Amino acid sequence: MKLISWNVNGLRAILNKGFMDFFQEIDADIFSIQETKMQEGQIELILDGYYQYWNSAVKKGYSGTAIFTKKKPLNVTYGIGKEEHDQEGRVITLEFEKFYLVNCYTPNSKRELERLDYRMIWEDEIRKYLLSLNKKKPVIYCGDFNVAHKEIDLKNPKTNHNNAGFTDEERNKMTQLLQAGFTDTFRYLYPEKENAYTWWSYMMKAREKNVGWRIDYFITSNSIQDKIKDSKIHANILGSDHCPVELDIEL
Repeated sequence: MKLISWNVNGLRAILNKGFMDFFQEIDADIFSIQETKMQEGQIELILDGYYQYWNSAVKKGYSGTAIFTKKKPLNVTYGIGKEEHDQEGRVITLEFEKFYLVNCYTPNSKRELERLDYRMIWEDEIRKYLLSLNKKKPVIYCGDFNVAHKEIDLKNPKTNHNNAGFTDEERNKMTQLLQAGFTDTFRYLYPEKENAYTWWSYMMKAREKNVGWRIDYFITSNSIQDKIKDSKIHANILGSDHCPVELDIEL
């Protein structure tokens, strides 16, 4: 089974930058996107052979997630069941026979860390949510998590320490999640791999120089760790400031 996750940084914009070419070529079983920046119905997206599920923010042109899946899920839920966290279209969960797929666009702590306190609450709530699902069946959790977990996960850890996405607080929350029974699939397979990034600033030719951060993930329940076949970063795919990431797993 092939799964893709991609922060498209505006779906309407990326449709003119090769999105459909990649979508058709990769032929994923489940394709999750973040930061759609639109309401459902603002475009007519025809994806033959796929069911579509959208979660848009109340605020127009902001945040938003979607999932396109070949197999119809048993159940679909939007958000994490907490009204204060479910206004920004950040989470979609699909339940399948053998697993849950959770697509998430984690809130950014922003400049000056103005949203860090909220982010800490969010992290605790999403971890509780994932653990509640994990009691029933294994979880595959994907998306833009807005954190580089370890120093190896970004080009310049020293100068970025305590910037949004690389604060001790955010990194510790990722550690807590993994210690609660989850696996970072990329690091599970490639623990020492350097210069493997999924996001690059639009400034200073960062992508050209590969001055990036790995902030997009596929995380799975430890119980299906042995089913992971590969975890890939498609750094050559352009169109967004993020690139797609892929999980190949046999379930």
